[in-house]
Amino acid sequence: MSSRTRNALAASVAGALLFAASAVAQAQEVKVGIILGFTGPLESITPGMGGSAELALKEVNDSGLFLDGQTLVPVRADSTCIDNAAATAAAERLVTTENVAAIMGADCSGVTIGIVNNVAVPNGVVMVSPSATSPALTDIEDNDYFFRTAPSDARQGEVLTEVIRSYDIDSVAVSYTNNDYGKGFSDSFVAAFEAAGGTVTIAAPHDDGKGDYSAEVGALAAAGGDVLVVLGYVDQGGVGIIRSAVDTGAFDRFALGDGMYGQSLIDAMGDSIEGTIGVIPGAEGEGSAKFAEAAKAAGLDPTSSYTGESYDAAALIALAMQKAGSTDRTAIRDAMLEVANAPGEQIIAADLAKGLQILKDGGDIDYVGATNVELIGPGEAAGTYREYIIENGEFKTVQFR
Repeated sequence: MSSRTRNALAASVAGALLFAASAVAQAQEVKVGIILGFTGPLESITPGMGGSAELALKEVNDSGLFLDGQTLVPVRADSTCIDNAAATAAAERLVTTENVAAIMGADCSGVTIGIVNNVAVPNGVVMVSPSATSPALTDIEDNDYFFRTAPSDARQGEVLTEVIRSYDIDSVAVSYTNNDYGKGFSDSFVAAFEAAGGTVTIAAPHDDGKGDYSAEVGALAAAGGDVLVVLGYVDQGGVGIIRSAVDTGAFDRFALGDGMYGQSLIDAMGDSIEGTIGVIPGAEGEGSAKFAEAAKAAGLDPTSSYTGESYDAAALIALAMQKAGSTDRTAIRDAMLEVANAPGEQIIAADLAKGLQILKDGGDIDYVGATNVELIGPGEAAGTYREYIIENGEFKTVQFR
């Protein structure tokens, strides 16, 4: 055998070994999609949401207990929050090109509905949204592949009513973003507020992305009301409505839904929104405290919108895989409610290794997480809310409801 032949043979063997090693490494990686509106009307809060989901996946990987040493790999995609075509294309890439086992997301209700209908259900892929709150998702035909860790706006409408009425406010005007989220939330709130004896002078939609909201605010002002309730997005039309209302003197008191919570609102409006009240899904307890500690250590703000829910959504996906002993998409679906609810040993945030070990040993867990997770069926979470008021340029927690 010539030296050239020996060298060629050695190179061939080395290449084969390298390919085999690469294939083994890839087989040990399990991709999880993270699809959120990294651009669009919620772009100021989604980095924290994505980071919190990835924090849970890292915690699982660091334990070394996941499916006999396999590694979870997050793959991000942009839902844009409002562009259904772009969101669907991004989700299709995750499922067909990246071959993700499951999806954490999406965030906004409209694009979530689109992805469920066009991508998740046809391909049999579990989605766990941390923030899609439209009541329309409760009964969506999802073949049990859709879950969420944030409660429905059917409940949020009732809670926001309780908060507003506790300030002896009798009449309100409502401005809501013109999409599935805004319309569903507005309908829920109006029904609850009127049932509680209050008066809604007007409930009118606003479109996102406009430079001038004076016409919308003019109609709201003409209808009157003690408070303007804004059910929109913090980085788009919602803040535009508030800015126009302040500039024209139409309203000086505001009440906000969950999509309006964010530091960017205070940065934009300053002292003009002192005393503003609102609600956002949130929890208290040991799990919440543990998550806050872990998030801060990772450079994340645990008080930002839907960070705890995002951590919990990703954690549920990992724990369901461990329970199933598989990354098969249908097996993940079938294990979700088993790890999320009783019976079993309660597992809080930052204690995922314990949960993984129990499942590995054949036991049962009841995942409580950061937000007191309780799934009352596919597509529905129980959830609690944090009532807040803006004082001295900060969001101050009043109580949990």
